[in-house]
Amino acid sequence: MHTRANLPGGILAGLWLLIILLPVYIMVRAALESQGAYTAGGPFAAPSEFTFSNFGLAIQMGFGRFLFNAAIITIGVVALVVVLVPPLAFAIVRSGSSWVRRVFRLMLFGLAIPAQVVVIPLYYLIDSLGLYDTLLGVILPTAAFVIPLTTLILTGSMREIGGELYEAMALDGASSVRTFLTMVLPLSRSGIATIVVYSALNAWNGFLLPLILTRSPEVTVATVGLNGFRSQFSVNIPGLMAAVILTIIPIFVVYLFARRSLVAGLTGVGGK
Repeated sequence: MHTRANLPGGILAGLWLLIILLPVYIMVRAALESQGAYTAGGPFAAPSEFTFSNFGLAIQMGFGRFLFNAAIITIGVVALVVVLVPPLAFAIVRSGSSWVRRVFRLMLFGLAIPAQVVVIPLYYLIDSLGLYDTLLGVILPTAAFVIPLTTLILTGSMREIGGELYEAMALDGASSVRTFLTMVLPLSRSGIATIVVYSALNAWNGFLLPLILTRSPEVTVATVGLNGFRSQFSVNIPGLMAAVILTIIPIFVVYLFARRSLVAGLTGVGGK
């Protein structure tokens, strides 16, 4: 059976791809040209030279420190999520206790509460704990905001594990801890990869909490630093675009290596 080519669909898809790639081209081209060449040619011209000096300028202006701070926050948030969420999701899936289900439902209310609503009381809480203007003061609330959804994702992944496997482990005399470590965790790899990528994306791209909970340049993260660079480099577009690319590359690499697990976990087949 022959299939007919969908020419209008192909044309529209191609146009949409061009619309998506055009800003990327402008950003990359600007970052790899000097300010003079970019000004002379404009944003849509073909590249006339090739240089990495803009990236060196961004690092020299302190952006390397901002990236390092963002990496620490991302690693801290991911570590908290990986340590807390898998046993929490396992308890929700396997526990028959009514209070566990109630706590789970109460925790899911966190999905309906945006950070903007609680940012003022959160500021006072972090300040009273002596964590204001510290990286830990950003890590803890960021992890708290991603735990509800990551728990929901991993719970769905663990529910895909067949009950007969749990029965086999019970007949083998395995304790709950052994079952969790030797069976549930290996079978939930896709779900765990999903929550790792999701947590990393939220921590790396976070702007509001680092903006409110930090002040000094020593603990400024990349997203907040970009906001400052926009003022410093308002005329130097290539320098600003180089800083933007430096912000994008690390999390893009994480997504590149975990994209299959991310899709599998979000579609509910992570435990299969």
